[in-house]
Amino acid sequence: MDKESLSNVRNWLIKAKHDLLTARKLSTGKECYLDTAIYHCQQTAEKAVKGYLALNNIRPEKTHDIQVLIAKAQEINNKFSTCFDAAELLTPYATEYRYPGEFMEPERSDFDEALNAAEMLYNMVISIIPDEVKP
Repeated sequence: MDKESLSNVRNWLIKAKHDLLTARKLSTGKECYLDTAIYHCQQTAEKAVKGYLALNNIRPEKTHDIQVLIAKAQEINNKFSTCFDAAELLTPYATEYRYPGEFMEPERSDFDEALNAAEMLYNMVISIIPDEVKP
């Protein structure tokens, strides 16, 4: 893989890591913003899987549907078969709390579940990629 491609993969994973750190930061302290934090959980997973696809020379689709991305990643590595539940959980958070509506903020338990799912997906991707592209 050439330097530009490696850099692209690393950049996806850096962005995923930043989203994960942002989710954690926004969910703690005196003022919590769980609506924004849960969005960053979804983004963590989406960007981590897109980085994995890019590593394998698959251009990531412009989609927020993590299940679609996981299905493509599973074709390369069967470890992704364990991630469909996390993908199903996280995908709606791309939009669910982003705009005014009936539900303005998730419950703490929903956020905690989303954070765990995002961490699991991110850590799994990091565990199966070469060191030279790890953030």
